[in-house]
Amino acid sequence: MTLLIVGATGTLGRQLTRRALDEGYQVRCLVRGFKKASFLKEWGAELVPGDLCEPDTLKPALEGVTAIIDAATTRPTDSLSIKQVDWEGKINLIQAAKAANVERFIFFSILDAEKHPNVPLMEIKRCTEEYLAESGLNYTILRPCGFMQGLIGQYAIPILEGQAVWVMGDTSPIAYMDTQDIAKFAIRALKVPETVNRSFPVVGPRAWGAYEVIRLCERLSGKEARVSRMPIGLLRGARNVTRFFQWTWNVSDRLAFAEVIGTGKALTAPMEEVYKTFGLNPNETTTLETYMQDYFSRILKKLKELDYEKSKKKEKRKYPRF
Repeated sequence: MTLLIVGATGTLGRQLTRRALDEGYQVRCLVRGFKKASFLKEWGAELVPGDLCEPDTLKPALEGVTAIIDAATTRPTDSLSIKQVDWEGKINLIQAAKAANVERFIFFSILDAEKHPNVPLMEIKRCTEEYLAESGLNYTILRPCGFMQGLIGQYAIPILEGQAVWVMGDTSPIAYMDTQDIAKFAIRALKVPETVNRSFPVVGPRAWGAYEVIRLCERLSGKEARVSRMPIGLLRGARNVTRFFQWTWNVSDRLAFAEVIGTGKALTAPMEEVYKTFGLNPNETTTLETYMQDYFSRILKKLKELDYEKSKKKEKRKYPRF
């Protein structure tokens, strides 16, 4: 089976690529530039040029492809808008997949996207789900709500560096999941007929509030967090300002998404039947405690090694050997 992964250089996409290669799939990655994606080639993936916003580039990339896993999305700093990539680009990809007779299409949406029509990214995800379901392709839709990897930059690093940790609104608890575990579900879906033409939540063992994550990081790092609370009204004001300028539209749309996690309503879903359908063991899913403990143990060990090297260099400068 030849598998095309879209968004392979991203946080989730690289885990999808790694997992698929480990399980013996022939993996092809759609990339806009080879330099940034060179590590994927070193892993054993084939790199093919292509751009979701340029439909003519998709046909050659899809030649001989059996299945697609689409994990691409815009970043706040991208020059293209959410509408251009996450809507128009996905339509181009789905149509190209249909024309190429691709057998399976795995799409990553967002949990509870249908509940937030005023949030651009979530509404676009909902519309893309509907378009894919009506396309005639054999699809599987996976709906995560948050990656554990994102918590490193949001909480862990600021606490280690003594910087402010920003908390917005009423901080909705979120059932974060390790991207390695999310990748298991996506690759497993290719082998499980019961996942065809169905949608599934893919979330972690339990939902964590912002202050729970902060306390966990404090305990594991031995440092106290500097917490700054951002009123939801200030967030809305910032969104209105960034919406005024075309080059900050992506930032504005992401701020709209931030309002979702500031409502106090938990982002989680039951997973018992999902694990049964996919034939995966929930006890093998990484917990947030384990993920954070592993991160802090590695980073603190590295910091100690750096401190040791600095002390040795100082000793050499102080006591030169003649």
